[in-house]
Amino acid sequence: MTVISPNGHPGFAPLKNGSFQLGVAAAPDIIAADSGSDDIGPGPLGNDTCASPRAWQEHDLELMLLAAREKNVPMIIGSAGDTGTNSRVDMYVQIIRDLAAKHGLAPFRLGWFYSEVDPERVRASIRAGSAVQGLDARADLTEDELDATDRIVAMAGVHPFLKLLEDGCDVIIGGRSSDSAIFAAPALHRGFPEAQAYYLGKVLECASFCAEPYGAKETVLGEITRDWVDVTAMSPEQRCTIASVAGHAMYERSNPFHEFVAGGMLDMTDCHYDQIADKTTRVTGMKFVPATEIRVKLEGSGKVGERFVGMAGIRDPYTIANVDAVIEWARQQTRDRFGDEGWELHYNVFGRNGVMGDMDPMRDKPGHELCVVVQGVAPTLEMAEEVAMTGTRQLFYARLPDVKGTAGGVSFVLDEVMRASPAYRWTLNHTMAVRDPLELFPTHSEIVTTGAAA
Repeated sequence: MTVISPNGHPGFAPLKNGSFQLGVAAAPDIIAADSGSDDIGPGPLGNDTCASPRAWQEHDLELMLLAAREKNVPMIIGSAGDTGTNSRVDMYVQIIRDLAAKHGLAPFRLGWFYSEVDPERVRASIRAGSAVQGLDARADLTEDELDATDRIVAMAGVHPFLKLLEDGCDVIIGGRSSDSAIFAAPALHRGFPEAQAYYLGKVLECASFCAEPYGAKETVLGEITRDWVDVTAMSPEQRCTIASVAGHAMYERSNPFHEFVAGGMLDMTDCHYDQIADKTTRVTGMKFVPATEIRVKLEGSGKVGERFVGMAGIRDPYTIANVDAVIEWARQQTRDRFGDEGWELHYNVFGRNGVMGDMDPMRDKPGHELCVVVQGVAPTLEMAEEVAMTGTRQLFYARLPDVKGTAGGVSFVLDEVMRASPAYRWTLNHTMAVRDPLELFPTHSEIVTTGAAA
């Protein structure tokens, strides 16, 4: 069975049509893509919005839908609209209906499932003594942290995809989903082993990220047998090499050899990689270890407050050398105005450690100029604006011991601060035990008909 993955995050940046059409010409059995990520932060989930323009998402869905219907093969999307919330699933479902009408497509079965979880379902698990266990050193979930959560999605495994494939769906739109499950499900549906199926998903999830040289949003093709998985770059400029494929298999893992899904773990410890053609790498030796219980990952986001952003530039060497004291001056002025609680100021100092923070190995060797990005967070828009304004403008007025002039050591890109999206934080990165792997993921389907002849 062959699968093409045209984009590692449909809509985040439009897919490249040239390599996509080469993939379509290779006559794949499935066209699939993972449309979501928590890399975008907790804001879109909490605010129930997308991180990308709708036009970009429609662009990718249109190309994929037309190719899938022309070739009469299933099209599968997971984590619709970046986050996989119910509203994002509904948005994608409606886009598919509208595209079918626009192009007069012959009738087909459209399936979808939801992933949002009622907080009371999670509370019931806690009160029943079944701990909602934290990931990545988080503590088990408490009811207080649950109460601070605005929206929760569960991460589906292969199960709702399999249900909709068994129901004969031609197009599937999934709520929040495990990246690899989107591709593993059709392979399992065709009878391929779990180990090879889940590895197929792991290597295809980010599309051309498993190829070199780096080039985003290009199509790759995966082929699965009972013994191995091949992956081939479709872009003429790219190759899937031993290094690029093995590197991607270890991508975003706390343990580079283990990929956990609802129902088990893909073990890549003994994987072997062979360059069987210039653009193709073959992988063998993967294993799948079934879980003793089914635990579903939960992602939750809670609102911290409204947010404004300011920017300041620093070129003066003395101010750069004392930038922490300058920032502390601005913080203190904000404390004097608002007290010690009920607001937040966050500073990113680009040119020193704006990206990595205290982990930056060059933190003590700043550049010759800095950009300070200031985020002010507070319960109301008015207060957030004033917090951000104070935290930005007071950088200009910081009193340093050896300053002689009155012009200040800071410049402003803009005199005002800019309203940004509300600030959210991750409240849930946990797993919850379930008896039925489908219980959190209700499925639906319909025949989409536009009046075109079948």
